[in-house]
Amino acid sequence: MRTPWLEIEALQRAFALSVLRGSNNGRERIMDNTETGEPSHGLVMLAASSLLAGTACGLLGTLFRFSLESADRVRNVFIGWAHTEHLVGFIGVLLATSAATAFAANLVKRRAPHAIGSGIPHVEAVVSGDLPPAPLALVPVKFVGGVLAIGAGLALGREGPTVQMASTIANWIGTLLRRNADDCRILIAAGAGAGLATAFNAPIAGAVFVLEELLRRFDMRTTVAALGASAGAIAVARLMHGDAPDFQFGVPPHPGFGTVPAYLLLGAVTGLLGAAYCRAILWALAIADWLSHWPVYVRGALIGAAAGVLAWCAPDLAGGGDPLTQRALLGAGELSGVAVAFVIRFGFGAVSYAAGTPGGLFAPMLVLGAQAGLIFGRIGFLWFPDFADPGAFAAVGMTAFFAAVVRAPVTGIVLVTEMTGGFTLLLPMLTACFTAMVVPIMLHCPPIYDSLGERLPHKASQVVRPAR
Repeated sequence: MRTPWLEIEALQRAFALSVLRGSNNGRERIMDNTETGEPSHGLVMLAASSLLAGTACGLLGTLFRFSLESADRVRNVFIGWAHTEHLVGFIGVLLATSAATAFAANLVKRRAPHAIGSGIPHVEAVVSGDLPPAPLALVPVKFVGGVLAIGAGLALGREGPTVQMASTIANWIGTLLRRNADDCRILIAAGAGAGLATAFNAPIAGAVFVLEELLRRFDMRTTVAALGASAGAIAVARLMHGDAPDFQFGVPPHPGFGTVPAYLLLGAVTGLLGAAYCRAILWALAIADWLSHWPVYVRGALIGAAAGVLAWCAPDLAGGGDPLTQRALLGAGELSGVAVAFVIRFGFGAVSYAAGTPGGLFAPMLVLGAQAGLIFGRIGFLWFPDFADPGAFAAVGMTAFFAAVVRAPVTGIVLVTEMTGGFTLLLPMLTACFTAMVVPIMLHCPPIYDSLGERLPHKASQVVRPAR
């Protein structure tokens, strides 16, 4: 009769043998994928292609960011002048913002329908083989439409257009260099990561975004391409735009163990808010679908007019929202004022995404996360004077809200850390992301890009999938 110890040893030997066989099979698959010819040469060519693509993506993304900053300055100066003209100025603001949004929506509808919205769901569908790559004509449409829509004051982010334009450029470069279909698909994902790196001056987050969100796998070729593209893009971006983090944030001390329950609770709160934000975006899109019999430029003009009213009454609440995030990280503003701004941005962000124009979700999510974290920290500080710095809760709230909506916690943690330099908050970020992901899962709320991807017209039959 066999003893339990002998049975355990037998199980251990069987497990070790299965792992050994699995690793051997993995090596065989790698050799099969490299296809007899020149595995090292193929990898080097892919790496060189990714570096070249990343450089082009960094140049394009930085020009797009400069254009958005100029558009924001023009909007603020125009609104400042309009206030001196009273009613005439108010009408001028409404006409300008509605015309810009209507033109952007109509441009997308007529010239490049895939340029609508963030573009990240489309990139994911292309990478997975469900849709063909976007034509190069998408780039000018996304560029001009994004500048007009975000410049008009819609609560949209720069990262979505940058990611989609960069992936399109990367695919074009891969085609020019005669890379095969698999390498072009990897370059599309790597270019998307380079776009994110450029948009937020966050190179590591760009590479992690490729592995965690776009491809959802980790292998040698993908990793090399993602790192090469992000490195090329960030080198150009920092040469042109500077190397300072996007947000000025004093590094707080390492939080004590006693703050763990507070960050767990913050994650649960942001998880609820993130699930509600996903629903709000989908509801806004459903209403836009219900009004599909209206011309797209009419719908765009109405939302643009709403952006004009907001910009007239509260200029700081219009646009991408980076100044709002910066103030939240500094702990500035009255509690009631931050709460009102959060409610307005929450609703207007969802409405803006339904305008049919180019524009991303990351930047608006970071605003809401920072404001939610600041409100949480302020309330906790009122009850417990020894509570942690509210600005630290704002930074953690950014990460937790991102994790709740996108369901990519590692990307969120790395992104916010690179944007703020708050490396001492890694443990609170990890803690808050845990509950921020659990709550939407319990509520059966899928990640936002999965939900948006289901709205795409999948045409897998038109795509020739590579042989496996």
